[in-house]
Amino acid sequence: MKKLLFIVALTMAATAGALAGNISVIGSDTMLILAQKWAEVYHGQHAETKIQVNGGGSGIGFAALQNQTTDLCDASRSAKSGEIANCIKAFGKRPTEYKVALDGLSVYVNADNGIKELTVAQVGDIFTGKLKNWKDVGGPDLPITLYSRENSSGSYEFFKSKVLNGSDFAASAQTMQGTAAIIQAVAKDKGGIGYGGAGYGAGAKHLAIKRDDSSPAIDPTEENVVSHAYPIWRYLYIYVNPALDRGEIASYLNWIRSDAGQKIVKDVGYFPIPANLRSN
Repeated sequence: MKKLLFIVALTMAATAGALAGNISVIGSDTMLILAQKWAEVYHGQHAETKIQVNGGGSGIGFAALQNQTTDLCDASRSAKSGEIANCIKAFGKRPTEYKVALDGLSVYVNADNGIKELTVAQVGDIFTGKLKNWKDVGGPDLPITLYSRENSSGSYEFFKSKVLNGSDFAASAQTMQGTAAIIQAVAKDKGGIGYGGAGYGAGAKHLAIKRDDSSPAIDPTEENVVSHAYPIWRYLYIYVNPALDRGEIASYLNWIRSDAGQKIVKDVGYFPIPANLRSN
């Protein structure tokens, strides 16, 4: 079996990727483990196909898509109007959007933190700096340390929009490159709190989240995310230039949304897309 090739820098892959047997993927760090696993398994079944996978953030993926330096853009948020406009300017059409997984964006704290649940508003007040000590939400007398993503991250933008209601993160928030780095930091910091995809929970614990004071606390389980009972849920996406959505690229995208590809979604720790949403 040929060794799967993963590269760590952007490559001029638009032309090469359009040829059968070469597919480049750039984008969401949240989706990186999932994208790598998809690539590994697909390559094992189609040894002639080389799939190059890079992270960097959803914003980086969209920039590469509109610059035509990637075939597929992984995104943990939907495309912005400006990004769609740039793609239309670059290749004459809107990028095709595929929903490929569901995620409960989890709020993580240190395993020794006695707090088990928070409301969405409390989480927002913590990350905007209005609440600075765990005792303010019923926890120990301990300063809260904030860990966040870089602003090119789809998770950062989704969290800012849906949890902070568009407000800025506190200046004290420490920017981390990737969800795995957030989890590692929180696991070592008794006062730490961070956020990230459901597939990255090892080493810290997630909190149950309440929509408001009168709502039940909901865990980010598959049932709760698929039913949208968990308040901080989202789709994970792949975007592609429609002109390239053919041949091996189309086969790969179809496989990702098949039962086999969606099984990998669950194995990695995210949640499969319901069958009725798997076709455009």
